[in-house]
Amino acid sequence: MKIILASQSPRRRELLERMGVRDFQVVTPDIDEHMERDLPPDALVEAIAGEKAVAVCRQADDPQAVVIAADTVVALDGAVLGKPADQADAFAMLSALAGKRHQVYTGVAVVGPKGTQVVSERTEVAFRPLTEGEIRAYIATGEPMDKAGAYGIQGYGALLIEGIRGDYYNVMGLPVCRLGRMLAEAGVDCLALAAGRS
Repeated sequence: MKIILASQSPRRRELLERMGVRDFQVVTPDIDEHMERDLPPDALVEAIAGEKAVAVCRQADDPQAVVIAADTVVALDGAVLGKPADQADAFAMLSALAGKRHQVYTGVAVVGPKGTQVVSERTEVAFRPLTEGEIRAYIATGEPMDKAGAYGIQGYGALLIEGIRGDYYNVMGLPVCRLGRMLAEAGVDCLALAAGRS
């Protein structure tokens, strides 16, 4: 069975491989992710993930392919934080997150011959208080610039986080446990793939 990851994210590719799925194609979806949408965070990521999956399904040359798409946002007090536009934007985001709890939402869509599944996963993240110097030093690493909420939990951003409640991998951009169950419903057994049986 052909598996397509509709994402250019190296973190999502790495996580899919960690799940045992090593033979897959990467196709970047051609959609406008940045249009204004008046939706709550969970509905927003589900809508974008679904649109990514549908766009890549249309490009796929195999109608039996299973397409996986995802979208992640950070939400603070109901406001959605995407990727920072520049260093000043990253500073503003990190300053707002410092010393507070926020939510990370990832929408995941799996589309295949057995149907379409679209869900969202929520993880709560607690930042420790940060000084202006710490925020500027973190921005100087370059890590915040391509990440929702201007931080990466799997990198230097771990130094900013006091704790999480929920799926750690969801904060990286792919809720591994939930996706594993979705793939099983689509006919993809990740543990069998990891063991080399499929």
